[in-house]
Amino acid sequence: MHELTPQERRALRARAHKLAPVVMIGDKGLTEAVLAEIGRALDAHELIKVRAASDEREQRETWLRQTCEALGASPVQHIGKILVLFRESPELHRPAPKRPGMTGRTPGKLKR
Repeated sequence: MHELTPQERRALRARAHKLAPVVMIGDKGLTEAVLAEIGRALDAHELIKVRAASDEREQRETWLRQTCEALGASPVQHIGKILVLFRESPELHRPAPKRPGMTGRTPGKLKR
């Protein structure tokens, strides 16, 4: 689990503001299936929101901590029943492969 700096956390909270929850922790709690789904969502998006069904704040805090430990994610925010998690994905930051025959120049206007 990577510890986020206050500046990183602030920037991630701003990015997460417009996001909708992509995973829900239901009545059965934090199961292996839910953890797997959170892992897939983090792989695809890096920054996600998770909705927790529990009314108990301590339970939600435990789920957040357990999820971060199990998946190597960082907790960003916990407001009400919404948990925000971040895990950097090297796949999302990899530069696009160059296609053969491309010179790297931007094509200009075509002359007629």
